[in-house]
Amino acid sequence: MTMGGIRTDVVIIGGGPAGLAAAIAARRKGLSVTVADGMRPPIDKACGEGLMPDSLRVLGQLGVPVSEALGHPFRGIRFLHGDVNVESSFPTGAGIGVRRKVMHQLLVTCAEDAGVRLLWGTPITVVDGKPMAVGGESVRARWIVGADGAASRVRIWARLDDHDRQSIRYGFRRHYRVAPWTDCMELYWGTGCQIYVTPVGSQEVCIALISRDPHLRLDAALPRFPFLLDRLGGAPPTSAERSAVSASRRLRSVVRGNVALIGDASGSVDAITGEGLCLAFHQALCLAEALGREDLSSYASAHQRLMRRPAFMADFLLLIDRFPALRARALLTLAAKPHLFSRLLAMHVGALAPPRFAATAIALGWSVLSA
Repeated sequence: MTMGGIRTDVVIIGGGPAGLAAAIAARRKGLSVTVADGMRPPIDKACGEGLMPDSLRVLGQLGVPVSEALGHPFRGIRFLHGDVNVESSFPTGAGIGVRRKVMHQLLVTCAEDAGVRLLWGTPITVVDGKPMAVGGESVRARWIVGADGAASRVRIWARLDDHDRQSIRYGFRRHYRVAPWTDCMELYWGTGCQIYVTPVGSQEVCIALISRDPHLRLDAALPRFPFLLDRLGGAPPTSAERSAVSASRRLRSVVRGNVALIGDASGSVDAITGEGLCLAFHQALCLAEALGREDLSSYASAHQRLMRRPAFMADFLLLIDRFPALRARALLTLAAKPHLFSRLLAMHVGALAPPRFAATAIALGWSVLSA
């Protein structure tokens, strides 16, 4: 910092994966970028920790290499509901389970290598529309990016908090020392909750619970899934249980003046989709493109387009979560017609063209209704 304050083309408030991805993308457009966060890396967050193939592709476009050595590969997705078991491999490539702190540190390193100015332990406030660093030092920036999460203060400061719809669920995550028994990311469906299992190492799995009950914890939920409990076989935990809020929020706008929002600050889909990080990485590329053109309206349009597919998937999965009879019929249908599940997964990872996307949605809906 200098006596004249901090000068930068772009100031990004929030140094999580969304903020760092935006910083890397903006630097690739030749902009000077400063990221500020009140925390220090690596920053952890409760999440399922699975990177789908589409996440890995967009990370490659950002110049962020994610090797299997950082975690553990998985070939597809498996749904389990009582005696019903349906699975499919990804249409192309594999996913990788990576501990959140490992992923964050990788992004920090890539941002440093790209020439991003990183101010850790440096909370930013906004006074009269102007960002101010800790100690009252001014930040002179042409563009302000809010990447400060679901409870974004930037969103409130910029008067972008209006939303069309919102729903809240609660997540809890813990790691266990056990060799992965699966080559898929597994999603166990129960009454009022789901549990994700993601292999993140040769001797470690991530277990994540999502429900509408803020008081339902992993120790109480796991006995509802005897098969999973048996697989864990009393394995010791390797991390403390960590919680997070899983929100589905659709904002009416993500830009105002010279301010743009990204990641969970800009709206989100329920964690059941596993698409939070992938969305943020795609948004980072679109935001950098808009900043390069000096036209945030193009980012607003791109953001709306990017939200459609994961929002559809979230609506579908939350619908069958709410109605047990519908969930049973939907999962039985997918088990009986595995080609539909394969197409659903292809939709999920963006490997299906829009016309086939619509056709699959219609076919699935009709199959469920006629089951």
